Amino acid sequence: MPKYAFRRYLSAPGLIKEVRACFERIEDNGNGKVFPLSDCLMSGFAVFSLKYPSLLQFDQGREDDLVRANLKSLYGIDRAPSDTYLRERLDNVSPELLRRSFRRILHVLQRGKGLEGFEYLDGYYLLSIDGTGYFSSSPVHCEQCCQKHHGDGRVTYYHQMLSAVLVHPDQAEVFPLAPEPIMQQDGYSKNDCERTAAVRLLNALRREHPHMKLIVIEDGLASNAPHIRLLQKLNLHFILGAKQTDHQFLFDWVNTVRGVKTDEFIDGNGIRHNFRYLNGAPLNDANFELEVNFLEYREYHPSGETQHFSWVTDITITPENLMQLMRAGRARWKIENETFNTLKTQGYHFEHNFGHGYRYLSTVFACLMMLAFLVDQVQQHCCLLLQRAKQNAKRNKYFWEKVRGLFLHYFLPDWETLYKSIAFGIKPTVPVFNLFSSVDSSKIATNVFLVRVCDRIGGSPNG
Repeated sequence: MPKYAFRRYLSAPGLIKEVRACFERIEDNGNGKVFPLSDCLMSGFAVFSLKYPSLLQFDQGREDDLVRANLKSLYGIDRAPSDTYLRERLDNVSPELLRRSFRRILHVLQRGKGLEGFEYLDGYYLLSIDGTGYFSSSPVHCEQCCQKHHGDGRVTYYHQMLSAVLVHPDQAEVFPLAPEPIMQQDGYSKNDCERTAAVRLLNALRREHPHMKLIVIEDGLASNAPHIRLLQKLNLHFILGAKQTDHQFLFDWVNTVRGVKTDEFIDGNGIRHNFRYLNGAPLNDANFELEVNFLEYREYHPSGETQHFSWVTDITITPENLMQLMRAGRARWKIENETFNTLKTQGYHFEHNFGHGYRYLSTVFACLMMLAFLVDQVQQHCCLLLQRAKQNAKRNKYFWEKVRGLFLHYFLPDWETLYKSIAFGIKPTVPVFNLFSSVDSSKIATNVFLVRVCDRIGGSPNG
């Protein structure tokens, strides 16, 4: 069991401590409010960390003495606010203020060598960027909602976000950086969009991580001249999807110019890999001076199944890096499969409306959910005890059900007790029912001891 000991910074206690420290640095304009802003933010974080399906369910149990004790011991929350009060406070928190938390967790991950094994192509990291929606409604909206006007006069209000995630073709985990909300910008009458959000995201990324060696991987919407020039300006390498329907000039150029090279081989599984590439091709006729390197790949399976991909990149293509470039380009899908799909189907309830508010609430909840996901991913990659607990639970769904069950019915003095309970089947305590009226941990421990003793001798803790 010693090998399953927590790492000081890269396990739940250390990571949540860092999150709380960042929340406490946010200026609290509550002016005498009952609950400090840090406790409100941590309560929202706890909802997504514990995978509550709704804010109402969290609210229904928050006054339970046992739940209050566990919120204190695991998240440092003295007392959780009601769902109404929580929504009111978080509605006025700018999502920009949450960026520090993501930056801090990534710093801890780097400092603890948690990113070892994530380097790719000469020590660079792959950063997959893509957008996704998390709210859509006709009657419910706020001043930050984007709008879609239909021909019949209906208006659909929606929220989206642009996410940036560190990925690796051979790693199961992904590490999201601070997302960029796609929402109505102050002073603008037109909807915000993914392209303008990308400008904000990339500039913030370079400002916050000025020396990080990154290769940006994106879909075909990003392979346009303004975006490529921005990547170049920010010293970011890129591998961007390029469809023939969007880049007919480029494909015609590759089909006719001399110097195009090909390569092909069959691997041990009988899969045939076919490459065609050209360095120094013009992106299009309108930006003839903007040169990119073109890579096309076809995959032929013995079953007859085929796949076709094509990219543009600023990395010089050679016979030695063909497979690496291809695998890097295809790793873009990890933001869809291992990030968005996980958030939507693996217990985080990404598309559930936890509360919309009038200003920032919907976006703040989405950011807190992404932050909880980041903490989970770091633990999953670096914490052997969590890995053992998940292995014992068989499936992620069952693991989170066990976590929430233990949280609701047993006193948990720390995260190690919680994870060991699932990993090795050791119950932390016997259930405690109304034996205490405060959340003082020493009183809880005393009552638990009394229950255990009386249970052995057949008496009553009150007798």
